[in-house]
Amino acid sequence: MRVNIMVGGPTDLIPKDQVLKRQNETWIGVDHGASLLMDWGICPAAAIGDFDSTARTEMDRLRERVAEIRTFPPAKDFTDTQLGVATAIRDYQPDQIDIWGATGGRLDQLLANLYLPLQEDFYSYLPKIRLIDNENIVRYFLPGTYSIYEEPGLDYLAFVSLTPVRGLTLPDEKYPLVNWNGTIPFSWSSNRFTSIVNHFSFDRGIVAVIWSADLHD
Repeated sequence: MRVNIMVGGPTDLIPKDQVLKRQNETWIGVDHGASLLMDWGICPAAAIGDFDSTARTEMDRLRERVAEIRTFPPAKDFTDTQLGVATAIRDYQPDQIDIWGATGGRLDQLLANLYLPLQEDFYSYLPKIRLIDNENIVRYFLPGTYSIYEEPGLDYLAFVSLTPVRGLTLPDEKYPLVNWNGTIPFSWSSNRFTSIVNHFSFDRGIVAVIWSADLHD
């Protein structure tokens, strides 16, 4: 089972066509993301957050149509996105969690969302979480050997060490790498696939792989 979480980020970065293809899947709306889903004809299973960016009329509509609304004070120990992911895990134990609307806008919020899967509460779900926008898909990997596949329209590939990493090897990408060790976060960016399927491996740490497009090319 897959759960989708809509966060209230800039709508121009959200691939609406992909969202609408999943309208019959399970959705959780986070803060203004719940109203955005309603605008697009999707009634979320739950709406979560402090709703500080949700207008009163939008809040009234949510109360009329959404079965479960969980409201939190703005001053709290968790971000709205964290609350949405925690709800997905607790209520559904999904095989995959896709997060939309979590990029763009404020840099501090972007970093909070990017590093979210590394936190203790979500670490066991780290390989099951993806961030998706118009130009990027972000996945998270624990040590191991992996096959990765091209995504249509996303021509660039990056390998980002989010923690100290040992043994990172890119054997068949356009720009290969052999047994790299690093002690600080680092992005091996602007790489490319050489075939439909490429591979990578590493022995220690956490690596994010980013499929990207440059829409300004």
